[in-house]
Formats: sequence, C-alpha cells, structure tokens
Amino acid sequence: VHLAESGGGLVQEGGSLRLSCVVSGDTWCVSSMGWYRQAPGEERELVAAVIRGGGTEYGYSMKGRFTISGDIDKSPVYLQTNSLKPEDTAVYYCNAYSPCVAGYNIWGQGTQVTVSS
Repeated sequence: VHLAESGGGLVQEGGSLRLSCVVSGDTWCVSSMGWYRQAPGEERELVAAVIRGGGTEYGYSMKGRFTISGDIDKSPVYLQTNSLKPEDTAVYYCNAYSPCVAGYNIWGQGTQVTVSS
C-alpha cells in the first residue's frame, strides 16, 4: 500500500483546505485510514480516521472543524479543514493501519499546512 497526500498550502486564519490521500495497492488488510498532524517540536497526533465497516474517529478537540470522508477501498480519503487557526499549522500525514504490515502503520510523505494570522 502506498499513500500520497495533496492539498496542503498557505491559508489565512479562518480559511479552509481540503486534503486528499490517494491510496494505491491492495487495501484488503487495511483496517483504518486517517490523518495525523505534527507541528514542530510536538508529537504526532490523530486528527481523524475512517474505520473499516463505516465508523469514524476524531482526535481530541478535532471534531467540528475537521471532517474526514471517503472509503478505505475507494480512494481518495479526504480531510476537510475549516475555520483554520495558526495553531493548526503542521505537516499533515495520511496513515493506513494494517495488521498485515510490519509495524502496523503505513505513512504518506506528508503535506504542509500553514495558517497565517
């Protein structure tokens, strides 16, 4: 499985971006796909994920301004980001969780989101 993100960029405070994650390869063993973000000096944190079977999961305080959509087996998976704040500035990574892969996690290369005040 290979992941490729796009859609990041520079946006003013209050603006929106839609991030896309295109999945290539066999996804039968992927149990969830999601978006994480990592700001400089911070740990990587969950933004949102779609769970095989139809559920979604959001990180702490992420629900409301961030919306994940898509299907694991039907690329792409989107992250709609609204009412962005400077503290949302980070590299956003697409993730696939698969118990069939060593380490269980597959990561994309990341896309930079910068929110100016």
